[in-house]
Parts: sequence; structure tokens; C-alpha cells
Amino acid sequence: MSEKRTDARNVRAGNRTVRISRPEKLLFPDDGISKWDLVDYYRSVSRRIIPQLRGRPLMMERHPDGIGGTPLMQKNAPDHFPDWVRRAVLPKEGGKVTHVVCDDTATLLYLADQACVTPHRWLSRADRPDHPDRLVIDLDPPSPEKSGSEASGSEAGFEEVRWAARRCCALLGELGLPGLLMTTGSRGLHVIVPLDRRADFDTVRSFAHEAAGLLAARHPDRLTTEPRKASRRGRLYLDVQRNGYAQTAVTPYAVRARPGAPVATPIDARELDDPELRSDRWTLRTVGERLADDPWARTDTRGRSLRAPRERLRRLAEDEAG
Repeated sequence: MSEKRTDARNVRAGNRTVRISRPEKLLFPDDGISKWDLVDYYRSVSRRIIPQLRGRPLMMERHPDGIGGTPLMQKNAPDHFPDWVRRAVLPKEGGKVTHVVCDDTATLLYLADQACVTPHRWLSRADRPDHPDRLVIDLDPPSPEKSGSEASGSEAGFEEVRWAARRCCALLGELGLPGLLMTTGSRGLHVIVPLDRRADFDTVRSFAHEAAGLLAARHPDRLTTEPRKASRRGRLYLDVQRNGYAQTAVTPYAVRARPGAPVATPIDARELDDPELRSDRWTLRTVGERLADDPWARTDTRGRSLRAPRERLRRLAEDEAG
């Protein structure tokens, strides 16, 4: 990434020139990270992040007053967005929403100019919004007051996340599915399963709940599917609630609006054994070292059918129940 430039106003992206207003504005004041730094970062990772965004409706997490201000969680594309920014009009209960779809670098940089620090993507694409091509299991550390961890990002808390990620990937392997791992840049890890878009959200959500239930039944002292915090009793929550229509998850390589500007970063399963691994290990300023190598390129990421895995899961649950 280039040095910060306070005099920059325009940036070239493909055949478009995107004007960056107030590039010197600090979005991360304590870290000295400006809007131009954010634009420069997203330009540097565009070849990685655009394939993860292309075709997907977005929710924009905007911080026009910096991360210390009130965030705008924005679904509708404002009228002032230029015509070349792609939109997708999709149904919601009682109406419609016009979402931004980020198909190119120019759009990504324009969103950064709008102080969109974090793009959150749908798990389905705009052309078949009811049929996801991603299943996500969110693994966050247990609540520190229940688990005895000193903080949510503590070594003890994150060790539980590592442990759960290994078991989750092992179960997916039993079911014949790949599990892609990603630090969230927030508290934990995401386990992502690529799907072939044949199953609808109801089917995918049901499968995710059943898989999480089997995993929790195998390790009832450490894992739970209980959504109520008061009922978890220090166990790690296997969160599959994102697997629904119009739900979103943080995009790989997206910056998080947290001190240090951590980045959601794809990892290899072998990195779970790295003692330096944390959910916020890589930041806007350090993730560049990983761009030469894509950890997910070593995994078969083609979309998978859930037909055979559902039957395998059913048989496993029956065998282990009785």
C-alpha cells in the first residue's frame, strides 16, 4: 500500500475515476487511519475481495464520523449514488429494498469514500436470493464472566474457538463437506461451507441447526446451541442464525470498525495450531503480507449439494442417539 496522501482527490479504477472527498478525514482517530488509507487498502485487496462480493446484495456499515461515532447500518442504496453502481431490488416483508451490489473495484472504492468501513454480504446472490451459496457457522469465545476468561479476546477464550473450529471442520469432513476458515476481525472465527444453490434457505438453515445440534451433543460441556446467553453456562455458542434470507456476514478481507482496523482474513486449517492466531491478528496495515498466497486456493471451493450430507447427518444423529 502506498503512503498516505492528504492531497489525493481522484483514484483510477478500471475505466472509471472515483473522486475521494476529504481523504484526510480520520476514520480511526486513535490509529491515525484516514479515509484515504481505507480507500488505498481496498484498492490493494480488490483482486481478493471483489470475487467474494460479486453478485451479492450488501449491507453497508458506514462510519461518516469515524468509528467513535454512531454507525449507519444501511441497506438501501441512496439516490445520490452514481448510476454505474449496480443495484438489486429485492423483496422484504411488506415491501422492497434496493441494495448495492459491488461487482468491481470502482464501486468498492466509491463505498469507501462513503465511509463504508465494512461491507456485509448476503449468503446468496441477487439472481437467486432464496438459494444461498454459503453456509456460515459463527464461533465466538464464551462470555468471559461465565468462562473465566479475562477478556473476550483472551488466550483462554480464543483457545475455545480454535478447539470448536477443529471439531466443526471434522464433522463437516464426516459429512463430505469442506470447511473454509476465516478470522472475523472481531471476536472469533467463521466456518464457511460453499453450496451449489440448489437448496433454499429453509433447507440450509435446518441442516446447519441439525449439524450444530449433533456437535453440541458430542461435547455438551463445551458447546451449545442455546441462543440465550444466560443458558450457555460458559459454553461456546454454535451460531447458525445467519443462515436465513437477507441475513448478512462480514466479507472476507473487509475491515472491521474496531481499534487497530482489524481485517476479516481467510486462513488455512493448519493455522489453528499457530499460537499467534487471534480473531484480530491481521489489520489494514499488516494483512498485505498474506495477499501473495490465498489459503482457500488449497481447498476445493466448488459449491456442494446438501442432499448426501443431509442423509449422512441423519444417520450419524440416529447412531449417536441410540
